[in-house]
Amino acid sequence: MKSHYDILVIGGGPGGAIAARTAAKKGLSVCLVEKRSAIGAPVRCAEGIGQVALAEFIEPDKRWISAEMTGAAIVAPDGTKMKLESSLAGNKVGYILDRKFFDRELVWQAADAGSDVSVKTRAAAPIMENGVVKGATLEYCGQVMDVTADVVVAADGVESKFARWCGIDTTVPVREIMSGAQYVLTNIDIDPHSTVFYLGNEIAPEGYLWIFPKGERSANVGIGISGRKSGSGHRAKDYLDKFVHKTFPKGRPIEFIVGGVSVCRPLDCTVADGLIIVGDAARVVDPLTGGGIYNAMVTGRLAADVAADCIAKGNTSKKALMAYDAGWRSSKMGKSIERNYHIKEYLIKQPDEKLNAIIKSVSNLNLTEFSTITLIKELMKVNPKLMFELGALAASLR
Repeated sequence: MKSHYDILVIGGGPGGAIAARTAAKKGLSVCLVEKRSAIGAPVRCAEGIGQVALAEFIEPDKRWISAEMTGAAIVAPDGTKMKLESSLAGNKVGYILDRKFFDRELVWQAADAGSDVSVKTRAAAPIMENGVVKGATLEYCGQVMDVTADVVVAADGVESKFARWCGIDTTVPVREIMSGAQYVLTNIDIDPHSTVFYLGNEIAPEGYLWIFPKGERSANVGIGISGRKSGSGHRAKDYLDKFVHKTFPKGRPIEFIVGGVSVCRPLDCTVADGLIIVGDAARVVDPLTGGGIYNAMVTGRLAADVAADCIAKGNTSKKALMAYDAGWRSSKMGKSIERNYHIKEYLIKQPDEKLNAIIKSVSNLNLTEFSTITLIKELMKVNPKLMFELGALAASLR
């Protein structure tokens, strides 16, 4: 590890890895540091991503794809099931990844492109000069060293500590953080090519429960509930255990993870002098689904592109780096985040009876495009009242 780089990336998830890979390919000197001893572990993710979204960044590889999805289902509180199928060519709508191998592949690609990588390396504090981020103090196996950089990319996850140390409030409101728990279960009967989502205040208050297949008889079975609904005796794990005991009594857990995901609006500003914030750290997770892999990679790539341009011009001020903030907000991804936030706010306020009525109104949807927005549009066609209830948002979806 050198004492100075063009770009220092804090965090080895998809956002940080794509930022490092992109910057290194542009010929910049890059260092990526990850506080954990192994990239991709522990997994804190349901591991799903769309086929088209993945192909935008990397060629699919069977080594890190656990399952290929051809459809999905949404189950209402009363058990009514709405099946979603796709007429897309090839009939594949997405993948369930193995994040332990996927994340490592992205970091390996960053290293192959020329980026230095250091695991079990913690950013202990930012290096600041007159309010400008100039690098970070790093700790590695008991050693401490200062590493300066023209731009630091904070990709260190929900409620980013590094960005907070730089003076940015990254706190997520309790009602807008999803408290999650997930098992990897084996010996269960599932459709190995379809994801399933369960809704209902008795099943997952202000959230949802999911089954993401990882093979013929294995799956990620997890839940996310509103942080304000979590408490002693009714935490995410309590709801999940109840569901698993009822639905998969013979299931055998081989992994268990817990964590939090932001389902709020992104940070008010995702740059500062010498600093760019990406992925979960920037709160660009989809507020409706909790999905963040694709959004992290989009912001990681854009961060590297803008940083490279600013470094070449010799100006890494907040004003110059604002091209990043404006860029992702005006993108299709940025607009989807804003729309999905409003949809999420609408859905979490609905009683189970209303959710039952919405899902009962359709039994099967064949989508020309497998996305949240397409699903909402189709639901509006068969539920005209939704047009009025969602108000201005409905008009923006036309």
